[in-house]
Parts: sequence; structure tokens; C-alpha cells
Amino acid sequence: MRTLYPDIEPFHHQLLAREEISAGRRHEVYVEQCGNPQGIPVIFLHGGPGSGCRSQHRCYFDPERYHIILFDQRGCGRSLPTGELEHNTTDYLISDMEAIRTLLNIDKWMLFGGSWGATLALAYARQHPQHVLNMVLRGTFLGRQQDIDWVYAAGGASRVFAEAWHALVKDLPATEQTKPLTYYYQQLTQTEEQQQQIAANTLQNWEGTIVMLRDQHYQPDAEQSAGPLAHSRIQLHYALNSCFLGDTPILDSIKQINHIPAVIIHGRYDMVCPMQQSWEVYQRWPNAQFEVLPLAGHAASEPAIIDALVRTTDQLASQLT
Repeated sequence: MRTLYPDIEPFHHQLLAREEISAGRRHEVYVEQCGNPQGIPVIFLHGGPGSGCRSQHRCYFDPERYHIILFDQRGCGRSLPTGELEHNTTDYLISDMEAIRTLLNIDKWMLFGGSWGATLALAYARQHPQHVLNMVLRGTFLGRQQDIDWVYAAGGASRVFAEAWHALVKDLPATEQTKPLTYYYQQLTQTEEQQQQIAANTLQNWEGTIVMLRDQHYQPDAEQSAGPLAHSRIQLHYALNSCFLGDTPILDSIKQINHIPAVIIHGRYDMVCPMQQSWEVYQRWPNAQFEVLPLAGHAASEPAIIDALVRTTDQLASQLT
């Protein structure tokens, strides 16, 4: 089994100023670079939406062979303003990626994303295929209503984790219990901070229960300084707006990018993004390799998923150098 590369520190980090928003504020996107500045450029696309990057995310890549670029998406992690929803859509995230690519003078880069990060990778690639070297997708999420409902409506993951679902909805009005997203979004965006925090913690308990295959609760990394409130607010903002993917579903766009080499990795027992989503992408992508991990769930920190991802980046580095 492969393990993560040793911890490394960025050789450069900055806040990249973006457009102004209301009240004289401005989006500022946190960007960091690690590894070898002359190496294969790879951009890490974190999940959520809303989770932010962690130090572990630098370690899926050989730092001698990769120029590793991480950024906290708008409102996430160390980006400012924390939890901001204004001008926070998929197209804005793609424009941020293009600003980073231009700033770093990169012609083509590898896209590496899991869960929502895989969605963002696919959305970016269909707009800018000429700048994509190859792609590594883990636990693909397609952002369709059925995919959102699997996590946040009765009848999906709720059937496997019935007791955790009960804890999520038991205090809600009966009319909200089968589809609680709107109720929770209202709680997260109201003025009473204590109610916001209670709602965010309850949501995170639900998500933490379903993300791991093994009998343990997923613990968010303490490095995510923005905390569960910003994470949940952004996540529901995207979920209630069909992930801002426009009129063309991701699957319908695969034919535009299926000339790009890709590796798709998915845990068989992924309860957040069922494996069918990656299978459907693979069926439309003759250039893709597909690996199903027989004893893995959704979290990128599971040993089997770490092994597959590190093996993949090592193999790609050997091919590309």
C-alpha cells in the first residue's frame, strides 16, 4: 500500500485579488505553491463545495516531480471574505482557476479533484480543454438533482444511515423532513449566529457519518479555519442552485473532453457519491482508465484511496517526464 508523501511547506503563498463585491469588499483567493516549480503543474481542486485545502492535500504528489498548486475556493478556508456567497458560482471558480494559471504562466496543467473537486475539474475542462494536460478524478460527483437528493433528501443515503438521518431531521417541521435543504439554508443565513452554528454542526454530523466506509466518524481537519458554518453555507448555496452548472449537464459535455487522458478512481461503498456516477462518466470517455476500489468509501483519507491516488500520480509523473 502506498502512503502519502511526507509533509511539505509551500515555497510561495498569496491572496489573489479578484473583483469587487458589495460594501467595498473584494474576493481574495488563497493560492499556494509546493514542490518543484519546474515540475509537472498540477492543481488540486478540493471538495465541498466549501471545505478548503489542508496540508494533506499537498502530499498526493512526488514533490520532486510536481509543481503542486492548491487554492481555497471563494469563501473557503483562507480565502476572503469567509463564507461569502456573492459572486460565488461555478463560473467564478473557473475564472479564478484561469487567473491562477495565467499568473503562474502555465500553458497546460493536470487537474486533480475529488467529489465536488471532480465536478469542478470537469466543468473547467469543458470550458478550457486546451489547457488540460490530463485529469485524475476521485469519487466523481455529477451535480444533478438526483445526486444532490441522494445526500440531502429521504430515500438515498438516509436508507443506509437511518439513525443519522433521523438526527438530522427530527427537530424540523414535518413538511421539511423529506427534503430539509431549504430549511437548513434558511437557518444558516439568518441573523442569529447561535442558530447558524447549530444548523452547521448538525449538517456536518450527518455528512461526517456517511463519508467513511469504516466504523468511525470523519473528523474535519482543524486547519479548516473557516469552520463548519462557512463550509455548510457555501455547500447548500451550491446544492440549492444545481451547482451552477448551467443548462448543459456534465455528462452531456464529456464528448467535448474525452480526448483528454483521465484516471477515474471510486470507492465501491461510497455513500456520498455512489459509484454509478463515475461509471457513467467512464462509459462516455474512451481515453479514461477506471479503477473501482473494493473496500473503500468516499473520504480521500482512507488508506485504499490514498494508495490508488499516489500510485496514479507516480505513474503519470513517469509517463510525463
